Amino acid sequence: MDGSIKKILITEEEIKEAEEKAGKILSTEYREKPLLLISLLKGAFIFLADICRYIDVPCRIDFMETKSYFGGTESSGSVEIIKDVRHDISKYHVVIVEDIIDTGRTLNEVIRMLKKRKPLSVKVVTLLDKPARRTVKLNADLSLFTIPDLFVVGYGMDYDGYYRNLPYIAELDL
Repeated sequence: MDGSIKKILITEEEIKEAEEKAGKILSTEYREKPLLLISLLKGAFIFLADICRYIDVPCRIDFMETKSYFGGTESSGSVEIIKDVRHDISKYHVVIVEDIIDTGRTLNEVIRMLKKRKPLSVKVVTLLDKPARRTVKLNADLSLFTIPDLFVVGYGMDYDGYYRNLPYIAELDL
């Protein structure tokens, strides 16, 4: 395994505080509405698990798995859907829970695909936004942190399958 932690960028405490605020916003927005949270695996699973605890309205949870990195540090530009949602999303307000928006290509493709299924609405909440890398016109409806153009790991995000278990966000020294 190549790469090591260069420095911690966002602490566990900072993440929890931001998630609590985001959970309150989502709870207010979706009160009395059918809510479906869709996590993009594998990177967003920890973020989904933690943020949903701060949402105090009934919600369902589902998962999609996509692949665009294929073992490196650069998105390939090709998006492969590995696992699709199981719910009929036309009955829900869908909130896509994403770990990081980098180029935006993967998320843009997922949104396009989900909108074809006619959900009541589609919004995106992301833990990290990296606008310097964006190659498509896409913004999250709710972004917890904006980061510079660094390769980051932790809190579900990985480098070749490693570092997902870190409770914070760190820059990787490659």
